[in-house]
Amino acid sequence: MSAATKTPRNSGRIFKTCKWGMIQGDTKTVLEKFKLCKEVGFDGMELVNPMNFGEPGSASSPEKSDPKVAEVLAASRETGMPVHGLVNIHGNRKAHIASPDEATREIGRALLEQSIRNCHAYGGSAVLLVPGRVGRPDETHDHVWKRSIEQIRKVLPVASRLGVRICIETVWNKFCETPEELRDYVDEINSPWFGVWLDIGNVRKFGPSENWVSVLGTRIVKIDVKGYSKKKALKAKIGDDEINWPAVCDALAAVNYCGWAAAEVAGGDREWLADVSKRMDRVLEIR
Repeated sequence: MSAATKTPRNSGRIFKTCKWGMIQGDTKTVLEKFKLCKEVGFDGMELVNPMNFGEPGSASSPEKSDPKVAEVLAASRETGMPVHGLVNIHGNRKAHIASPDEATREIGRALLEQSIRNCHAYGGSAVLLVPGRVGRPDETHDHVWKRSIEQIRKVLPVASRLGVRICIETVWNKFCETPEELRDYVDEINSPWFGVWLDIGNVRKFGPSENWVSVLGTRIVKIDVKGYSKKKALKAKIGDDEINWPAVCDALAAVNYCGWAAAEVAGGDREWLADVSKRMDRVLEIR
């Protein structure tokens, strides 16, 4: 086989998706969003919790008979686009499980459990978690570490029973800003149902993204994809940035990463999403 026709090394190993909020343009229904993403080259879908299930903060769990769940599952079947995972959006933004306030931690734990149950209902395999933020005197790194682990351990039995992994992401919240810290955090929880949702762009602020991949290794369950540069920060387009993508691909290959990669950039219409999809193909060596 000639070099020109050689199959990219991550073809059939890394699969593309994008964040639900990125899907814009003339798409009003769940099915229309699924179809658009498939047509521009994505392989599956990523949802958020809650997907209009009750009020924010509700810990209710949808059943597969729920019309909204049924709509998602029907769109997935019709397009052949699986739901791979879900973002614990209200828990990540409004009710951290490491909050100094005990009542807020309890709400955060309930939201995380709700996200796990919702993800299972959609057929997904992992929930993205931001455990808290380091800032005030009562929110030190040690506080966030201990409080979040206490709450995560409470929901691990649900995650295990439903087969949904909880995955921590580094999001510039001053928590676990080295790959070694994040590795040790995951290892302290010490569960096959807890791992890392590694954002290749976010971690570039702290050092080479490929180093994070190498240190975290098989703890990585999912990856997010965005560009990063010192000048444009996270507004740099995927591929037009300061990330050493060939080195990232080398590191992913070395740890035998196979799974999902989600674009997390500004949203847009069909043309915009098609460009994002093609950029992911190029930098991740998929097509």
